[in-house]
Amino acid sequence: MRIVLTPFARTRLFPREPRGNTVRDCTPEAFERRLNEEPPFAVLAGYAPFCRLHVHRNWTTTRCLTVPVTDDNRHLLRSAYEARTREELPVLVRWFEGVEPPVANYLVPILYSRAQLAKEGAPIDADWGIVGCLYTMEPEEIPMAPITMMRNALGVGEGGSGVAIDREAYRRAVEFWENNSNWRP
Repeated sequence: MRIVLTPFARTRLFPREPRGNTVRDCTPEAFERRLNEEPPFAVLAGYAPFCRLHVHRNWTTTRCLTVPVTDDNRHLLRSAYEARTREELPVLVRWFEGVEPPVANYLVPILYSRAQLAKEGAPIDADWGIVGCLYTMEPEEIPMAPITMMRNALGVGEGGSGVAIDREAYRRAVEFWENNSNWRP
C-alpha cells in the first residue's frame, strides 16, 4: 500500500510560510516517507468507505489541533468568512488567537482512496492520498466540522465528497465544536 500527500493537503499541512498550527519539524517528503514505512498505531474507519484514518504517535512538536472553549478563553475567539481554495465559496470559521495548546500525542492522517480522489478531480499515483491530518491527545478522530459535512453533502462541484449528511454524526460534531475551537498563532 502506498500513501502520498495530495496537493490540497500539502498546502494546508506544509504551507510555504510555516505556521505554529501546522505540522512542525518535518518536511512533506519525510512525513510521506514515515507514513509509508511505519505501521500505524491504529486504523480507524472514516465517514465513508473511501476514507480511513491512520493513527501515528507524534514524532514532531506539532501541537493539538483544537482547544477547549472556557469562560477564561472565550474572549480570544475570532471569526471570519474564508475559503480553503480559490475555487470554493467562503464559509464562516472561528479560531482562537493568543493560546498555545499542548504538543499532540498523535498525528492522525485522513486518507482518501485513489478512486475517490479521481472522482473529485484530484488523481494520484498511489493507493491512498492524504487529504488532511488531525493532531490529537487521544488516538481517536476529532469530529468533522459541521461546515465540512455540509460541503461534502453539496458534492464535488462545491469542494465536497458527495457524501450525504449523517444527522447523528452532525449532532455529535456540533456538540464537539460548540465546546472546542481551532487556533492560530
